[in-house]
Amino acid sequence: MAGKDKPNSKSKGKATGNKNDALKDKKGDGKQLKAATSINVRHILCEKHSKKEDALTKLRDGAKFDEVAKEFSEDKARQGGSLGWKTRGSLDPAFEKAAYDLEPSTTGSPTYVEVKTGFGYHVIMVEGRK
Repeated sequence: MAGKDKPNSKSKGKATGNKNDALKDKKGDGKQLKAATSINVRHILCEKHSKKEDALTKLRDGAKFDEVAKEFSEDKARQGGSLGWKTRGSLDPAFEKAAYDLEPSTTGSPTYVEVKTGFGYHVIMVEGRK
């Protein structure tokens, strides 16, 4: 993925949905996220890889996640990509793995990950965990 090695990239890595860790580039600080049973999640869903890359470029340039989601996402989550609170087992397995591995962040300074599912290409961020 171009840009993954950029020092100012806010992306935490690329989730592939296979047996590899969703966050291959995760910080090597040894900190583990506290286990959660539900997450407040947002995403940008694009059918085409090129459109997802355009959305990522905007995010890297400092645009707010919710604004990019409104512009680029092709799903029904029209409120800035918000899917709301989701419990374990309620999401596509690849999406869920990537999302539960993310640290919470804000739409103004998002930590996000990419994953491909049967629905298309997702850029995912998590706003809260409980």
